[in-house]
Amino acid sequence: MFSDSYKTTIGTNVSKKELTIYRPFEGLTVQVDATVWDIMGEKGFRHLLKETYFHGANGIIAVADATRKSTLDDLDDWVDSVLKVVGPLPCLIAINKSDLEDEFAYEADLVTQIAKAFDSDYIYTSAKTGENVEEAFLRLGTRMVENQLGL
Repeated sequence: MFSDSYKTTIGTNVSKKELTIYRPFEGLTVQVDATVWDIMGEKGFRHLLKETYFHGANGIIAVADATRKSTLDDLDDWVDSVLKVVGPLPCLIAINKSDLEDEFAYEADLVTQIAKAFDSDYIYTSAKTGENVEEAFLRLGTRMVENQLGL
């Protein structure tokens, strides 16, 4: 749920997301019941997370703010922290605030480089308008299913 008053996540915010992933070539329809852990990404607080929050993860949506380059710079360290605990996982980079295109603080080339480093896809989203939010979950869900099935 979008709010105009920005509040950094302190600790975690846990929610549920249900997805239906269609795999027509394999003749499969997979129901994914995901628990989404929105954890604080601020570097200064990351040590509080330790490794506990990462165990059991099957995928990562790493979110950066299109209007603040520092959030993209921090993704490298953040994703590495998760991968060190759980090993290779499907990852999707979501560049949020696509509705504020005039205020973008970095170019798509930089996003492409970071995504390539993590063998990841990326998508521009807007929590405010809802643009590509569902698509982001579907893309990650599809990669998670493929990973689990060895496809």
